[in-house]
Formats: sequence, C-alpha cells, structure tokens
Amino acid sequence: MRISSKKLLLTATCLFALASRAEIRLPQFFSDNMVLQQDTQCRLWGWADGGGVVTVVTSWDYKTYSAIVGSDGRFEVTFQTPVAGGPYDITIKEQQSPIAHFSAAAPAEADTTKVADADLYPTSSLLIENIMVGEVWICSGQSNMEMTMKGYKQQPVEGATEELLSCRDQQLRLFTAKRNASLTPASDLSGQWSEASSGSVREFSATAYYFGRSLRKALDVPVGLIVTSWGGSACEAWMSPEWLQAFPEVQQTVTEDDVRKLQQRCPTALYNGQLRPLIGYAMRGAIWYQGEDNIPRFNYYSLLMKSMVEGWRDEWKQGEFPFYYCQIAPYDYSLIGWKDSQYLREQQMQAETMIANCRMAVLMDAGLRYGIHPRKKRQAGERLALLALGNTYQMKGMPDFAVYKETVFQNDTAVISFDRSKEWIYFENGDPLMLTTSAGKQVCRNLEVAGPDHVFHPATKAWVSRNRLYVVCDAVSRPVSVRYAWRDWAEGDLMHDGLPVSSFRTDDWEYNPQAVSTDKDYNNPQ
Repeated sequence: MRISSKKLLLTATCLFALASRAEIRLPQFFSDNMVLQQDTQCRLWGWADGGGVVTVVTSWDYKTYSAIVGSDGRFEVTFQTPVAGGPYDITIKEQQSPIAHFSAAAPAEADTTKVADADLYPTSSLLIENIMVGEVWICSGQSNMEMTMKGYKQQPVEGATEELLSCRDQQLRLFTAKRNASLTPASDLSGQWSEASSGSVREFSATAYYFGRSLRKALDVPVGLIVTSWGGSACEAWMSPEWLQAFPEVQQTVTEDDVRKLQQRCPTALYNGQLRPLIGYAMRGAIWYQGEDNIPRFNYYSLLMKSMVEGWRDEWKQGEFPFYYCQIAPYDYSLIGWKDSQYLREQQMQAETMIANCRMAVLMDAGLRYGIHPRKKRQAGERLALLALGNTYQMKGMPDFAVYKETVFQNDTAVISFDRSKEWIYFENGDPLMLTTSAGKQVCRNLEVAGPDHVFHPATKAWVSRNRLYVVCDAVSRPVSVRYAWRDWAEGDLMHDGLPVSSFRTDDWEYNPQAVSTDKDYNNPQ
C-alpha cells in the first residue's frame, strides 16, 4: 500500500516535533569537570523525555553501553572505569523508534508497514567533558564541615589567605550541594563541579579541601570531593525513616510543616533532600564532621551514628566503605547555655569501636574557647586524610591516635595505659598544663581524681613513662577514677606521635545532665 505524500509530510512533521522535544537530563553531579571513581563499576543515570533507548560512549575505551528508558522516563547504565587519568568525555545519545512515533503521530488510517523495520534514529545527545578518573569522597555534616575557606563573618579559617595563593590544581575537583530540606526523597542536587582555584576553593568547605589536598599530594591521582552539609544539622536529619524506627526518642512522623520549621534539624529532611540523590554515585568513602547539635541528646549518639553509617552503606551497595569523622572540638558551651559536651565526645569515641572500617580524628588541641567554629580546619582535614591514607590506602609511616585502654590503681597512684601508642604518649609541653589555685597551690589543669565518694579533685602530680600515664592527687589517698580534659572547654595537652589524645574518663558513673535548650541558631551562620 502506498503512503500519500501528504501523509508522509504530516508524519515527518510530527516526528520532527517529537524529536525536538526529546531531552536527556542528568543529575547535576554528572556534568563537566566531574571525577569518577577509578577502576570500578560506575553507575550513571538520568531521564529522557522522549522514551526509547539511551546509549553511552566512554572515551577512555570507546565502548558503548545501552539502556532502555523506563515508563517513568528514567534510564541507568553501568560502565567500567580505568585506573586514574584523564581528561575524558562521555557521549550520551537518545534514540527513538520511528514506528513508535509514527503510530502515535500519524492519523489512524495511515499505513505504517513501510517503516516497521526502520532503524532507531538519534533525537538528542549530551556531551560531558573534562572528566577525570581518580578518588571520590563524600563529605558531610554540619557547620564545621560546611564552613568555607573564607570562613564565616568575623570567624576566619587559619591560614586561608596563604593557602588561596597556591591552591590552583586542575586535578582537584570540587562540588558543593545546595541546601535542601525535603519531606520526600529528591531526585537531584543543585551544584556544579569546579577545578580547584582561588575562586572555587574560597567558597568550598575548608575541612574537605584540606582533606582532598592531602590526598592529591600523597596519591598523585585526581581527587573529587562532593560536599553535602548544612550548619546546625542534626544526625537524625541525615537518616531515613526506617533507620530511625529503632529510636523512640526521635520524632517518627514528619510533616511538611515540620520540615519548614525545623529544616536541617528535622528528622530525615536532609537524607531526602541532600543525600538520597547522591546514593549510587561510585566513590571511595565518606568523611563526617557533625555532633554539636546532638549534645542535648548525647546519650544515644553512638547508636544513632552506627545506624546512620550502616544505613548509608546498605543503600550505596558498595560494602563497608571507609567512614572517617572528626570528634567535635572543645568549646565553652556555657556561652550558648549548654554544657557537658564531653559526653558527646565520649559517645563519638565509642562509635569508633562499634562501626566497622570507621575511625575518628581527634581535635582536642584545635578548639576555640569562644567559638563553636574553630579556625584550625587544616588540622581537621589533614587528620582525616591521615586516617584515609593509613587505613584505606595502606600507606606506611602514618601516625595514629592513641586511645585510652585501662587503669590500674596502685595505692595513691593511678596508672593509665593506652592502645595504638607504640610511639609512647607525652605532654605537649613536657609537663602537664598546670594552674594555680586561690590558695596558691599548683595543680594539673586537665587531670582530676576521685575517691570512693565520687568527688573529683585536681591532680597534683602527673608524669609519663613509655605509654603509661601516672596520676596522683594529694587530696585522694585511695583513687578510684581519673578524668582527662573532662569538660566543655579544654586545651588538650596529652599527645602521641604528634596527635592529641581524646578526653576520657576511667569510670562509667551515670550522669544525665540536662542541657538547656536554646532558640539561638548558633550553628547555622548565614
């Protein structure tokens, strides 16, 4: 049967109109300048309005990968990445079946038999350029992860000015997700990839930058950092509703009004808006700097964090990927009406023993008494990098954080030992920090001792021998507990191999301080 020229013209017009409307859309983190994780199976997904088949061609091996667009418009391909290198590009094309469009566009009486065997034809294409293949890390948390190299108003980052003079690096790529609290899971993030330069680094997370810079220097491969954080965010906000069911203390039913009012403190809101869209992007691991907002709810933080990390791993489907985090730094929380942040630090220390392939960077010497946003972000980022280089990348010679092990009491002396302390512990200034009491007596600033009455007194003498710490208090003849830097603000002076030891206590006496709530958005500077 012959098709009239009028019908052919009508069909061609309809096909042209449909093809012109077809569009390939990708999440914003699949874009120019991105970094893909090296030597692994990477997923790439997106949406195609026109339906049909999507083909993906990778320039490092010129292989073609195909996927059928689903009824929801979504497609996904998985491809193998090479070892570190680049730049590369990826070409994505959508192809349509003419018969499908003909059937939909032509009048009912049209004869389609002559085009039934036609090949697919391209309707739209997309080119992603300047792609590097290397190491990818997710960087998340609250304001101390979010804090950029330019700092906050009247809150600078130490050394940022000098760093910006020499930060240019075409193989260090940076992506920052825009804040987004959501009641339901989002499908995309707002942000863009940039090469490291003074302009991009100044607006990028200082902690994440120093972490990535250290990896670049040590590994000599491209590094991609994806920051998804929000100042003042609660740990609960980064978790799914299913993971939170084990915690009756947490609000289980969340409404749109809750998200609007609580934003980054609303349970599940940042999981939905800032994490869920990323899940599936191939990466090496994650770094985390959060905890300040959970101080009033410290007593179950280690369990909460364990559930969060295991939930992320379960959904990412990359096994027990490494998870490294910063312990919150000392700060005088009485300035905002809070107290007893040392209990949160203790919970963070416990989490390290509860979560596989997980380590904590200690910042006891990097706090700021009058500021919850310490200036020493280089220490935070570099210490996270030490953990990654020593544990994930198996680099030799990396120092480690000593951790409290046990205490033996010998008459009036407490003898404290430490794990991971093969280089032996020491006081930063040779002797422990001392202070003078109102009676004119010299006592240890960071060490205190209690007897059976559970009343603590400042230690009067402390010394180190190998990896043992010896503590004596003249006021306590029969000690049963010792505490180190056990308060909100402390200048940590107990060290090992150039790294601070966490605050700790040798007892497990229960104490449930009631943190005073505050309406101040202390941890969410604009």
